[in-house]
Amino acid sequence: MDRYKGKKVVIIGGTSGIGLATAKMLLDGGARVLVTGRSQAGLDSAQEEIGKDAIVVSSDARSLADLDALADRAKAEFGTLDLLFVNAGFSLFAPLEQTTEATFDEMFNLNAKGPFFAVQKLSPLITDGGSIVLTTSTANVKGMPLLAAYGGAKAALRNFARMFAAELLPRGIRVNAVSPGPTDTPIAGKSMPDKDLEAQVTAQLREANPMKRFGTAEELATAVLFLAFDATFITGLELPVDGGWSQL
Repeated sequence: MDRYKGKKVVIIGGTSGIGLATAKMLLDGGARVLVTGRSQAGLDSAQEEIGKDAIVVSSDARSLADLDALADRAKAEFGTLDLLFVNAGFSLFAPLEQTTEATFDEMFNLNAKGPFFAVQKLSPLITDGGSIVLTTSTANVKGMPLLAAYGGAKAALRNFARMFAAELLPRGIRVNAVSPGPTDTPIAGKSMPDKDLEAQVTAQLREANPMKRFGTAEELATAVLFLAFDATFITGLELPVDGGWSQL
């Protein structure tokens, strides 16, 4: 299938979950794709899964030096970009009284500061008429215990989508956000290393969701690609893909 033939894409946070599912769909459609991740195990696994046609790069989404190097690499590989998908992020669960400065900084560095500078440094490569998609979260619109720092960072990112959309409008670059609800990805294990707690929270979230299930990475990837290439008269939008979690 050649739906995305000739498209050049960078996915920040593309070695697992939603980012990896998006990369697979793009590659299947004929796009050229560069994905980033931090852990060597994740990088190796992603390269094996998506094959030699994809470019897999070690890059810390929190590091401005790494983002500079990523922009240089993307320019060298592709020249210009049609899509920048800023997907890196994760949550740490902590009650308000137990949220440390380190936890707060980690949440904002990865979920707000990093994406801000990723767009600053890579948007000059995006061709006029191209697209940026950010991954936010339903935690930015729902009052969710244990996620204050994470939700606040994602709320900042949602506002960045509006501001970037306005600023890049003269170049015809659309900026939108996809907002996942509970989604079946490896991030749950990272944010909740206690397996008993993970099972308990997972069951509660599934029961609380109007559709009584988690979303899949592929369902989120489909929404990302809709915003990226099909939603040609949409910019500044946050699209919830959450089984009605934030709406009902």
